[in-house]
Amino acid sequence: QVQLVESGGGLVQAGGSLRLSCALSGFTSDYYAIGWFRQAPEKGREGVSCLNMNDFTTYYPDSVKDRFIVSTEGAKRTVYLQMNNLKPEDTGLYYCAAEFFNPDFGTTCQVDGVDFWGRGTLVNVST
Repeated sequence: QVQLVESGGGLVQAGGSLRLSCALSGFTSDYYAIGWFRQAPEKGREGVSCLNMNDFTTYYPDSVKDRFIVSTEGAKRTVYLQMNNLKPEDTGLYYCAAEFFNPDFGTTCQVDGVDFWGRGTLVNVST
């Protein structure tokens, strides 16, 4: 059974850094992507990074490009999100999520493409 468990959230001052972790288990396919999404109060869920776990290509929206870095380690059991130069608008509940994809079509890295979600970890950036 696929499971994703986030950790590493907390309270940080603007300009600071946090590293989130997403522990993965139950994955048997070679074709999946791990996305990080966030949801601020009274806002929709938005993607902040995507890592194709087959070819390790990455995607970031402009809002976090050059500040956030997604990575994994050799065994692919954990995916990390390094967040630097944090801003108050980065505050929200951060989720990691898995999308299984057909290699002929690639991954969407969108909310609608997610197959499994973690429960989230809270990030609070103060001014």
